[in-house]
Amino acid sequence: MNIIYMGTPEFAVPTLECLYNEGHNILLVITQKDKPKGRGKKIQFPPVKSKALELGLEVYQPDNINDRESIDMICGLNPDIIVVAAYGQILKKEILDMPKYGCINVHASLLPKYRGAAPINWVIINGEVNTGIAIMKMEEGLDTGDVILSKSIDINDNDDYLTIHDKLADIGGKLTVEAIKELAEGRANFSPQDDSKSSYAPMIYKETGHIDWNKSGVEIFNLVRGLKPWPIAYTDYNGENLKIHKVEFIEQTNKDIYGKIEKVSKDGIYVNVKDGYIIIKELQFPGKKVLTVGQYLAGNNIEVGIVLK
Repeated sequence: MNIIYMGTPEFAVPTLECLYNEGHNILLVITQKDKPKGRGKKIQFPPVKSKALELGLEVYQPDNINDRESIDMICGLNPDIIVVAAYGQILKKEILDMPKYGCINVHASLLPKYRGAAPINWVIINGEVNTGIAIMKMEEGLDTGDVILSKSIDINDNDDYLTIHDKLADIGGKLTVEAIKELAEGRANFSPQDDSKSSYAPMIYKETGHIDWNKSGVEIFNLVRGLKPWPIAYTDYNGENLKIHKVEFIEQTNKDIYGKIEKVSKDGIYVNVKDGYIIIKELQFPGKKVLTVGQYLAGNNIEVGIVLK
């Protein structure tokens, strides 16, 4: 099948690889612009661009996918289908209606739950016990199109954003190949979404990671897991921004000041919460590396009695 592929981050790479390995004719890979990254602000390619160039595919990076130049380019290539996976721009109806088989989207949730930009983060933050991939026929609404295929996975306590991201990215590629096969053979089922069961997964910002120590231990535990590796949950320790990369939670009765450091050992920093203790296992102070608490204490101190804010 003649395919135009649109995707940008690491999540979209396995789907591109699966389509290529399946032998589809990938006419063009469309991705977002290169951006400066890191302290040196060195220009870096989006992961999808890097993979496309490795595979010898043509890459196009428009400022606006919906401008006349981009639309004319897509129309001129006459794709059978457009596959979209975390591209980062909304497509106009003119593009959605162009291909023979339309446009399909690889979405990282079990639609209609968690429509929007950051489904993987929010399913973990909100304490969901499962999530999945939905291959959706795109329409003008935000993630509202009919679902062609979906597959669910469990979310365990030892999962975080990174582990769920990698599992879903892998499933997304395989499921996309199957969906295209069903479309080509005329046996695809289009299941309308139940809008009454929808929920929204908004953009994640740095401020999303600010820990509210008045919340339950499970809520804080889930926040830390859901924001790894970016933007990372954080708190204020003696006026310093302390990033928290990994925690555990012990549930028990606790009437002390929430956010107060109760105990410090090489095994972790015990912080009071309303229903027990959050144990900080990995941390990072400004300008420093990520360390286990044991590593940090080898040359530094954490003060018992400080109230984190």
